Amino acid sequence: MVHFQLTRAGSFRISQPWSGRSAVWLAHLTGGQGVEGSNPFAPTSFHPPGVRGRVIFEVVWMSRPLILLSNDDGVNASGLRALMEHFRSFADVWVVAPDRERSAISQALSLHFPLRITDLGEQVFALDGTPTDCVYVAMNHLLPRRPDLVVSGINHGPNLGNDVLYSGTVGAAMEGALSGVPAIAVSLCLPDNVNERKESYFDSAATFAGELAQQVIESPMAPGVVLNVNVPNHGSAPKGVKLCRLGYTDWSGSVKALTDPRGKPYYWIGGERLGRDNITDSDNNAIIEGYISVTPLHYDLTDYRSFEKFRNLSIPGFETQSDTLGDQPLERPQNPRFATRLKSV
Repeated sequence: MVHFQLTRAGSFRISQPWSGRSAVWLAHLTGGQGVEGSNPFAPTSFHPPGVRGRVIFEVVWMSRPLILLSNDDGVNASGLRALMEHFRSFADVWVVAPDRERSAISQALSLHFPLRITDLGEQVFALDGTPTDCVYVAMNHLLPRRPDLVVSGINHGPNLGNDVLYSGTVGAAMEGALSGVPAIAVSLCLPDNVNERKESYFDSAATFAGELAQQVIESPMAPGVVLNVNVPNHGSAPKGVKLCRLGYTDWSGSVKALTDPRGKPYYWIGGERLGRDNITDSDNNAIIEGYISVTPLHYDLTDYRSFEKFRNLSIPGFETQSDTLGDQPLERPQNPRFATRLKSV
């Protein structure tokens, strides 16, 4: 039996080498023009050339994937709009994003003040909260069903190396991953200084993100994984795609003390990104060399390499207990939502 599966808008997966004749067979299977009496839901037999015996075809229908988009640059950001336009060609797209820029807010949740949602139409919503709030509210309140994928971006600037610890873009994607939904964070490596941003090639980043998204949907990742993607901001095509580890983003430490018009001091933190690091196959170096970087991340921040050192802790008055952790990375849980409710002790 051959299974035809609608894997993308307008395309079918066919497992036989003689799939060049598929248009004729699909017309019969789906009741296409000129094929009277076809039943799109019943298995149908056909005798393809060069194949002995009867081959049975069965159509396996899939609805368009539901993809949740968010970001940390705000609901009206150009990067998010580029994703919306591209992803709507193959998916049921829902957008829940902050009502204004909320960059460098990491994975913060708003627990101590109310949130308000504005329906902008066409399944686009603005929330007066953080990027993580947006994904949380979307998946637990707004969406009609569990999304097939969460995509955060396209960020207006890189998220390389230790940037991911501060990034609202990555924080939004990680919130999806914590719920067991595959997630991608996408960033276009624009200059940090907005005065140096002459051209912004969001379309090329959206095209790559769309292709990657469809592959992730067709071949899901392990639960809890986020793909952190950075795309060079070049008018020409990138050299290729490189699988990378996180590098180290070395910001020159800087705190500027200034005075406002009323004579009160205020402070502006941050410095300049220094670029290349000395880490082999880092995402920083891949971008500098003109490649798209793809780095798998996980919410489990355990440093397995430190087990041996800290297993032998000796702290007076506290007995160190034995463990079964071993010295190698542990297997991922089948689903991040594996915890049981703790009883009070």
